[in-house]
Amino acid sequence: MDITKKEELLAKINQAITNIRPYLEADGGDVKVLDIDEDYVVSVELLGACEACPMSPMTMKAGIEEAIKRVAPEVTAIKAVNIQPAE
Repeated sequence: MDITKKEELLAKINQAITNIRPYLEADGGDVKVLDIDEDYVVSVELLGACEACPMSPMTMKAGIEEAIKRVAPEVTAIKAVNIQPAE
C-alpha cells in the first residue's frame, strides 16, 4: 500500500472514530488509531475506562470495528494492542 492510500485510509478511519467517540467518552473511555499495516489490519489502543472494562471486546466488535469497516471495507481486521480478544 502506498503512502497516499495509507494516509487516505487513516483519515477515513479517524473520522469514523471521531463519530463514535462521544459514546466512548460518555463511559470514560476513548480509542486511538495507531497504524494500518500492509495487510489492512488496523491497530488501535483503547484508552481510559475502555482499557480495563470487561465489555471492551464487545465495544471493539460492535462499535469500533463496525464503524471502521463501514468507511473502509478493505480493512481486514481491527486489533486492540492492549486488550485480550473476545472468546
